[in-house]
Amino acid sequence: MTKKVSIFKVLGRYFKTHPLSVIGWVWVSILPAIGSLILLSQYYLLEQIPIHSLSNQLFALSGIALVLGLALLPTTLTATAVGFFWGWLGFPVLVGGYILANFIGYGLGKLLNEDFMEILYFHQPKLEKDIEKRLTNSPSLIFFVRLSPVIPFAISNFVFASLRIPLRKVITFGIPGMLPRTFIAFATGLIGNSFLGAQESMNHPLQFGIVFLLLIISFWGIYHTWTKAKA
Repeated sequence: MTKKVSIFKVLGRYFKTHPLSVIGWVWVSILPAIGSLILLSQYYLLEQIPIHSLSNQLFALSGIALVLGLALLPTTLTATAVGFFWGWLGFPVLVGGYILANFIGYGLGKLLNEDFMEILYFHQPKLEKDIEKRLTNSPSLIFFVRLSPVIPFAISNFVFASLRIPLRKVITFGIPGMLPRTFIAFATGLIGNSFLGAQESMNHPLQFGIVFLLLIISFWGIYHTWTKAKA
């Protein structure tokens, strides 16, 4: 019989033998913040990227997909920048970039954490049935995780990939979940008088209230989905 090992010891052993996985998790946790600082200091460069032609739109879409998929920028700041610099013409480009970014982020998460669940289940056999039972409600879980304004896009991609939730479900139920906070950030940039001013206005009481409401709804949804599966 396999001796049961503490999940923290399992994680410790896993990360010791999978250094690239450690780098990946640190990357998606830290790089968006660093990218934000760079963009806020060099934002004027975006003024030199017009998207009036189809070729420029495809270029911008590819750029957004890479930037978000590789966790170089957070989604909220990206949406604000698109709204301010490109207006409504940039909104479908932004959504298309989000969709492609799912492929990139999920693919990296799957590559770097390919055998994570096998190792976890080997040391925690009872955990497999429990997790699989909870993931029967994965569509709701994906939606509310994406809706949450405090769960980063890049980290959630790694989590979904590690849990082996099908990418098709991540896109189908994740994109609708992202749209509310994405549109709020996009609209903030759209009506902003300056990019830095638009970014600062995200701290306005009205914006804060909307974000707080999304946080409450997403927390309730995640909790309800998780506990409902347990019952």
